[in-house]
Amino acid sequence: MVPLPEVIASNKRIASTLPHGLVAVFVGGTSGVGEYTVKAFAKYAPGPRVYIVGRSQEAANRIIEECKRFSLGGQFEFIKADVSLLKGVDDVCRQIKSKETSINILFETQGTMAFDKTTSEGLPLAAGIIMHSRMRFILNLLPLLQNAGSLRRVVSVLAATCEGDIYLDNIPGKGFPLLKWRNQVSSVQTLLLEEAARRAPDVSFVHTIPGFVKGGIMRDEPEGFRSPLMKAISRHIIEPLLQTLPAECGERHLFLATSAMYAPGRGGTALAGVPLDPKMVPARGIDGQTGSGMYSVDNKGKSAPPKVEKLLVKFREDGTAAKVWDYVSSDFMKITGTEVAP
Repeated sequence: MVPLPEVIASNKRIASTLPHGLVAVFVGGTSGVGEYTVKAFAKYAPGPRVYIVGRSQEAANRIIEECKRFSLGGQFEFIKADVSLLKGVDDVCRQIKSKETSINILFETQGTMAFDKTTSEGLPLAAGIIMHSRMRFILNLLPLLQNAGSLRRVVSVLAATCEGDIYLDNIPGKGFPLLKWRNQVSSVQTLLLEEAARRAPDVSFVHTIPGFVKGGIMRDEPEGFRSPLMKAISRHIIEPLLQTLPAECGERHLFLATSAMYAPGRGGTALAGVPLDPKMVPARGIDGQTGSGMYSVDNKGKSAPPKVEKLLVKFREDGTAAKVWDYVSSDFMKITGTEVAP
């Protein structure tokens, strides 16, 4: 666990230890974790260039106005898009590539509870946003991340440390109970990020879980998914007791996006992020090695337990990891004709 005061102290060193004008892309940045982290980034990073990708122009306008109040020289741009579609993802990436030659942070929170819907491209909506949309952004923007002269980081906010069994005959988890679905997509996300880290060892990848955070993901849950009583209990009893407040959420996720605790496997200190306080140590990667570049961490910044590492070893050895990658990659080819947008 990383204590909150140490998180904040690290964030306060962003201005003095990282370059002016960091470039960050926040996908799903108009509510919840994405919004809170954008605001924290604007608060600490000097003169940043920020792209916020989402659906709500109204929310984006509000967030950008708030960011400008405490960001000296920051530039903030909203890109409105439906990122459940690979075509939409490719469109956004082309816009960013037309304006930037490098980016430092790709921060992804896009998701939905609409388990009963399918996209116009034929993908299950909930699983497709997590598996296909997020990975398409990473593959498309990886060259820009590798062009950055300093910090190079991808953060995917989902269900890290909850990795569980994968059923290869139903990788999207259609019809699964919620916890079984969560554990499977958590494993799939970690394996996909691990493949990206293998391709780009000079970029660091963090899969995390936010805990209870007020956000917009529940707005799309299917009719009857939870009874009115369960909704009331969750909203008024469970969530207030366990919820992470927006300010802490933003601080912690900015730390994940900038601290040298989660450095790339290669590239040295120049690419690692904000240097660690002497009493802090680099995080353990999902391969069990310290500082190896791909991390699954909980909502307090702690690395996944050994049982998760053992499960991932099994997935690598029995071919599950390769089959998961092939599943997503083949859908890219079928829908767009390419693994990466031209």
